[in-house]
Amino acid sequence: MRILFLSPRLCLPLLTGARIREYYLARALAQRADVTYVSFIQPGFPEPDAAELGFFGEVFLVPLLGRYSVQKIVRGLTGRQPLSVLNYTTDEMKSVITAIAARDHFDLVHLDSCHMVEYVPLIETLWQGRARAVYDWHNIESELMRRFAANVNSFPKKVYANLTAQRLARLEKQILGSGFGHVVCSPREKENLLAIAPAARIAVIENGVDTERFAPAAEAVPRQRLVYVGAMDFHANIDAACWFTRHAWPAIHHRFPDWRLTLIGSNPAPAVRELAREPNVEVTGTVPDVAPYYRDAVAAIVPLRTGGGTRLKILEAMAAGVPVVSSRQGAEGLAVSPGKDIEVLDNDSGWLPALTAIATEPGLWNARSLAGLALVRAQYDWRLPGERLYEEYRSWLASAEV
Repeated sequence: MRILFLSPRLCLPLLTGARIREYYLARALAQRADVTYVSFIQPGFPEPDAAELGFFGEVFLVPLLGRYSVQKIVRGLTGRQPLSVLNYTTDEMKSVITAIAARDHFDLVHLDSCHMVEYVPLIETLWQGRARAVYDWHNIESELMRRFAANVNSFPKKVYANLTAQRLARLEKQILGSGFGHVVCSPREKENLLAIAPAARIAVIENGVDTERFAPAAEAVPRQRLVYVGAMDFHANIDAACWFTRHAWPAIHHRFPDWRLTLIGSNPAPAVRELAREPNVEVTGTVPDVAPYYRDAVAAIVPLRTGGGTRLKILEAMAAGVPVVSSRQGAEGLAVSPGKDIEVLDNDSGWLPALTAIATEPGLWNARSLAGLALVRAQYDWRLPGERLYEEYRSWLASAEV
C-alpha cells in the first residue's frame, strides 16, 4: 500500500493533541505501508532530524507563509472557502504536491483534516482521475466553530465565527459526498456525520496514549497539584483555563490552601499568562515533558465548555494513574464510565465536591486511579488504533478493487 499523507502541521514536537494523534497514526501506517509525508512547518519551528521521521519513505516540509493575511481574511468573509482552508492553501505547497503527484501514483491520499482539501483537485488533474482521498476528522470543524461563536464575547468575532461555521458545514457536506473514506475520533462524531451523508464510508479510530511513556512512578509522593494540560493558544483551552481559575479555583484554594493549580501548554495567550497572578496558580508555557507534572498531581481537570473531538489529555492523565475530573463536554467521545474511571460534572458547582471527595474519601483516589489505568491499557494504547486504521484502509482498498 502506498499512501500520500498531507498535513497542515508538522507532527513533531508532541505538544498538542492534533500532533500527537497525527504522529502515532502516521507512524503506525508507515510501519505497514510506504508513506510519503508532506506537511507545513511554521517559520522558526525546529526541524526534526532525519531519525525522528525516519519511518516514512519520504518527507517534505513546506514553510507555512501568509496565514491570516488581509487578503485571506477578506476571502474568508466573501468567498466559498473558509479562512481555515485558505490559510493552508499556498503556492509553495501546490508546487511540492505537483512534483510528487506528477512522479508517483498512490493508493490513498490521507488528508489530516479538511484544511488540505484544495490539493485534491490538483492531484486529480495530474492523475486524470479520482484520487482516493481519506479525511481524518480531528474535530467536526463546523461544530467547533459554532461552539466558539456561542461562547465568545466579541460581537465581530461571533459574526465571523458563525459565517465560518456555515462555510465549514458546506465544505464538510461536500467532502462527505466526494471522499473515498473518513476517519473520526468517536462514535458520536460518526453518528453526526452519517446524519448528513448516510452513504459516507466512516470509520471510528479513537485517540490513544503512549502507556509506557506515562506509566506512573513507583514512589509515593505528596499530591498537592491540580493539572490542566492543553495548547494554551487554542480558544477552547483559553476559555476553560480562565473560567476555572476565576470561578472554581477560589473555593478549591480556600478548602485546600496547599494545593497548586498548574496550567501546562504551549504558547499561553495573554489572558492565560495573566492567571499566574492568582494565588497558587502556575502557568508553565511549553514544557519538555508533561509526565513529571502528573507525579505529584491529586487530579487532572478538564473544565472545557467548548471545542470538539476527544481529549488526549484525559487519556494521558489516566495512563499516569491520576484521577480525572471533567466537564461533560470535556469527556465527550471517550468510552469512559463516570463514577468508576472518571468524575464527570453536569454543572459548574460540582468541582469542589468532586475534588474534595477524591482527596479525602478513603480509597477513592486509588479506585479512580486504577480504573482509569486499566481502561487506557485495555482500549487506548496507541498500537491498537494504529493497527485498526491500517486494517480499515486495507479493507477499503480491497472492496474498491472488487
